[in-house]
Amino acid sequence: MAKFCSLFSGSSGNATYIGSGSDGILIDAGVSARALEQSLWRIGVNTENVKNIFITHEHSDHVKGLRVFTKKFPCRVFMTEGTYSALSETDALQNAEECIVMSENGTQIGNMLIKCFPISHDTKEPCGYTVELANGKKMAVVTDLGVVTTEVLGAVLGAELVLIESNHDINMLQCGNYPYMLQRRILGAKGHLSNDACAEMCVKLVRQGATRLILGHLSKENNLPALAYQTAVSALSEIDAKEGSDYLIRVAKPEWDEKAMIL
Repeated sequence: MAKFCSLFSGSSGNATYIGSGSDGILIDAGVSARALEQSLWRIGVNTENVKNIFITHEHSDHVKGLRVFTKKFPCRVFMTEGTYSALSETDALQNAEECIVMSENGTQIGNMLIKCFPISHDTKEPCGYTVELANGKKMAVVTDLGVVTTEVLGAVLGAELVLIESNHDINMLQCGNYPYMLQRRILGAKGHLSNDACAEMCVKLVRQGATRLILGHLSKENNLPALAYQTAVSALSEIDAKEGSDYLIRVAKPEWDEKAMIL
């Protein structure tokens, strides 16, 4: 079994803990090191057992706490070659115990095999991650993407638990205060997934065996948790999938989200 906990999710910072026993990893470290340490403690995880961090891309809401956290707690940091290139131009990696570019075969951490897959976002080489357990079950983290590509589908379909982006409601975004150019960026192929796109993906995931869905990276200005939730549930109801019996779903909180899902 493994514990999956979305500690922080949103434009103010992102971090996800996945672990089993003494083997735990973080996917992203986009809040302060102190906040990371406190959130891990509150879910009963010894911070010193987190020795590996996997970075999705170089935006600050995914790496903000990396430099200080790795100074206090020695960690290896994994990422794509493009993300490594981007972060090498900053001080984010200066305290990492080791910087490792992800290989096609993935990385084994305890009973978890972590693999990355490409996503579409406006950074050098962004990625999502899958975590395969020794019991054959699979989890996935896929946020910060403008479109669901065939590579994304190939990587995450069949996962039983998925944290997937449900960033914005299109109408709220277009009628809101964001400048036109920022709206275009968010709505573009290298931007963020809308509630509708997320709901469409949720249908595909449940059809392929997903039973636990976490909607993440919601915009504070252009979305509402209830709206993201209802959009996904409505789409799933159209294929006669019933919440509670066919799947469990919840919306990740932007911070101090310590509810774990066990797989």
